[in-house]
Amino acid sequence: MPEYLMTLATDPAAWAALLTLIALEIVLGIDNLIFISILTNKLPEETREQARRIGIGLALVFRLALLGTIAIIVKLTAPVFSVLGQSFSWRDLILIAGGLFLVWKATKEIHHRVDPDPGPDMFVRGAGTMSFAAAMGQIVMLDLVFSIDSIITAVGMTPHVPIMVIAVVVTVLVMLLAATPLANFINNNPTIVMLALGFLLMIGMVLIAEGFGAHVPKGYIYMAMAFSVLVESLNMLDRRSQKRRAAQTGDQPK
Repeated sequence: MPEYLMTLATDPAAWAALLTLIALEIVLGIDNLIFISILTNKLPEETREQARRIGIGLALVFRLALLGTIAIIVKLTAPVFSVLGQSFSWRDLILIAGGLFLVWKATKEIHHRVDPDPGPDMFVRGAGTMSFAAAMGQIVMLDLVFSIDSIITAVGMTPHVPIMVIAVVVTVLVMLLAATPLANFINNNPTIVMLALGFLLMIGMVLIAEGFGAHVPKGYIYMAMAFSVLVESLNMLDRRSQKRRAAQTGDQPK
C-alpha cells in the first residue's frame, strides 16, 4: 500500500485529477452549505453554530462512509425499473426525492416571506423557530442526497480512493470555514436570503431533472448563480451608496 501511495504521489495525472476533483467537490458543496446555512438560521442564535458544525461533520461522515462502499455506490446507477420506457436507478430515485424536498422547502420559505399573512406554519418567526432535532433531521436527509451525488461524481472522475478521500476532506474543511460567514451574511441581508432560496429552488429542479435522466451541465448552473450574485452585489453597493448620500444630505433614501 505505501508503494502504491508513493507511485500515486509522483504521478502528475493523479495530481491533476486531485486538483480538478477538489474544485468540483467544493462547487458541489456550495449547494449543501447554502441549505445548511438557511436552515440553521431558523434556530435560536445560541445553537446555530453547533448545528452548522454537526451538519457539516455529518456531511464528511456520510461521504467517507460512502467511499468505503464504492462497490454498492456504483450499483446505485444500475436501472431497477422502467416506466414508459424511462429507466430509474436508486440514484435517480434519491435525487428526485431530494429535489422534491428542496423545492418544497424553498417554496414554503418564499411563500412565508412574500405573503403578509402566511398563516401558522413551521416558518412563522418566533413560535415558528424550529427545534434543533427537526433542523438536524432535515440536514441529515439533504446531507445524504448531496453526499451520494458527490461520491458518484468522484467515482466517475478517478479510480483512486485516496484521491477521493483527500478531495472530500479538503471540501468539508472549506465548508466548515465558510459556514458561519456565509450563514451570517445570508441572515444579515434579506435580499440575499431570497436569492439563496432561489438557488435552492433551482438546485431542487436540477436534481429532479437529473433523476429523470435529463443531464444539466453544472457549468451553466453555477455561471447563472455567479451572475445572479454579481448583480445582487451591485444592488447592495447601490443601496449603500444611496444611504451614504441620504446621510450627507439629510434626505430619506429611495
